[in-house]
Formats: sequence, structure tokens, C-alpha cells
Amino acid sequence: MEIAIVLFVIAVIFVSQSIKVVPQQHAWVVERLGKYNGTLTPGLNFLMPFIDKVAYKHVLKEIPLDIPSQVCITRDNTQLQVDGILYFQVTDAMRASYGSSNYITAISQLAQTTLRSVIGRLELDKTFEERAIINSQVVQAIDEAALNWGVKVLRYEIKDLTPPKEILHAMQQQITAEREKRALIAASEGRRQEQINIATGEREAFIARSEGEKQAVINNAQGQAASILAVAQANAEAIERVAAAIRLPGGEQAVQLKVAEKALEAYSRVAADATTTLIVPGNMTEVSALLSSAMKMIQTPQ
Repeated sequence: MEIAIVLFVIAVIFVSQSIKVVPQQHAWVVERLGKYNGTLTPGLNFLMPFIDKVAYKHVLKEIPLDIPSQVCITRDNTQLQVDGILYFQVTDAMRASYGSSNYITAISQLAQTTLRSVIGRLELDKTFEERAIINSQVVQAIDEAALNWGVKVLRYEIKDLTPPKEILHAMQQQITAEREKRALIAASEGRRQEQINIATGEREAFIARSEGEKQAVINNAQGQAASILAVAQANAEAIERVAAAIRLPGGEQAVQLKVAEKALEAYSRVAADATTTLIVPGNMTEVSALLSSAMKMIQTPQ
């Protein structure tokens, strides 16, 4: 019975040592008698008991690594407190196991030194404007060195850039002054535009009034011309009718009668006015002839 129990325990140990199940997105490095033998992929794997052993276990997922905060000095000798976060992924389990004693520490230290070098080439204002450039340069520098460690650096992001309090106060004053300047410029531009709009409106109003006055004068002139033309046309038609009537039988006698009547009316008005001196023509035969002719035409039976 005891032998069976011993054999069962040995069998359990043998199975546990020979069968390995690797989870997804993991890689296990196997050593045989202290020498690298292979890398176990996800799934069921078999080892030689007591000869093979799993020496390293690596996660192949993307891993975020917090880079400790540090003081960096810019090109214009300004101190900045900088911290960031690095994202990397193990791509070669064998190199990650034997390329560095601690690739995580190596990546973190290299990220810090590279960041200090990149910021040291920039002035203070540029460090705030060119974060993307800083991040790409840090990733490029670390990625070249991390190839021997079996690690791929995906991206680096600066979480915070904190200058000293004195610099922050000076920057705040500068921002305030810049905003006040923009406000003054905006106000002056508003006043300028207002004056331009007023002048433009007055000019357009003056043009509109002058155009209206011009059109009124034109309309008045056109009305007077039309009136004169209408009167002239009426006179012309009257003259044409009189001329046509004269050419008809008895027309000439009618004209003579009309003239005689007008002459008699004129002499009557002059004679009736006591204050008017009546001058009689020297040749009275002409007047009497005119009057007798008019009287005869009146007495002529129709």
C-alpha cells in the first residue's frame, strides 16, 4: 500500500513536471540542464521531467511603465520637473531573458537619460509646444537600444511638465499682458470698423439722396417737356383745323367776320374806358371798310 502511494506521488510529480499549459499572450523560456532549449507557445506543452525547467515567464501584452519624475534643464538653463509613461511589448522572449538582467529597469533608466538629453536641446517655450517631437525622439532612442533586449517600445507620453514657481508666475504675467494686448487691439479694431461703417453709411446715404434728387429733377424736366409737347401738339392741331376750315367754302369770310368782331370789341372797350385816350387812325376809310364788311357779313342771310 505504501509503495502504491509512493508511486502515485512520483507519478503526480512526473506529470506536473512534464506537462505545462501556457496561457494566451504568454511565452515561457525553457532551459535544459541550464542551457536555453526553447520557448513554449500558448497551449499544451511537454517537458522532460527533472531535465527541462521553465526559467523565465514573459507577458507578450502591451505593458505601461511609469517613468519616475526627474528634473531636466532646458537650453536656456531652466529647470523642469518632468514625468512620463512608456508603453512597450516583449517581442522576443529569449532576448528578453538573456539580453539584460532586468530589461524593465534598463528601459526606465534609458527613458530618463534620453528625456534629459532631448529637453536639454530645447528652450523652455519649445518644450511646451513640441511635446510630440520630444515623445517621438525618446521612443526612437529607446527602441534602437531595446532591440537587443527583445523589447519593442511603442510610444512615450509626457504626463506633466512643471517649471519652478517663479517661472510659472512670470509666464502667468506674460499671458495676462498678452491677453490685455489682444483686448486693446480688438477694441481698437472695433472702433475703427465702427467709424468705417458710419462713414460708409453716410456716403451711401448721400449718394442715395443725390440720386433721388437727380431723378426728381429728371422726372420734373420730363414732365415739363411732356406738358410743353402736349400744348404744342394741341396748338398745332388747332392751327391745322383752322387752316383746314379756312380752305373750306365760306372759310375766308368766317375769318374776316371773326377779325371784324374782335376789332369792334376792342374799339368798344377802349371807348368805354373814360381814362383811356382813343387815337383814331388817320385813314378812317380802312376802319369803316372793315366795319362795313363785317356788318354785311353779319346781315348776309345764311
